[in-house]
Amino acid sequence: MFCAFQGPPDIFRLYGKGRVVEPQNPEFAELAEKFPAHDSIRSIIVVEITRVTDSCGYGVPLFKYEGDREQLKKWARKQGAEGLKAYRERKNKHSIDGLPGLPGLAG
Repeated sequence: MFCAFQGPPDIFRLYGKGRVVEPQNPEFAELAEKFPAHDSIRSIIVVEITRVTDSCGYGVPLFKYEGDREQLKKWARKQGAEGLKAYRERKNKHSIDGLPGLPGLAG
């Protein structure tokens, strides 16, 4: 779901089936080229869209974008590659409701 927080009010909902592409997957490098580089990246979600709907968005409040936060970038650089790997092993193997997390961490 996407909400317009500036400009004309609108809400878009995208429906489809998604799949996770992790850094160890062969297609990851090609997909990652389409996005800005981030030290903290764990996966790319590819979604095959089957339906798009929109609605008025009249109840969505106005917000002003001031910029990106730097905390995640700084934290990821401080962790380094091995620290990020260990963190993901601890925190991303399962969702908060116990479902399987990132496939590359299963086991």
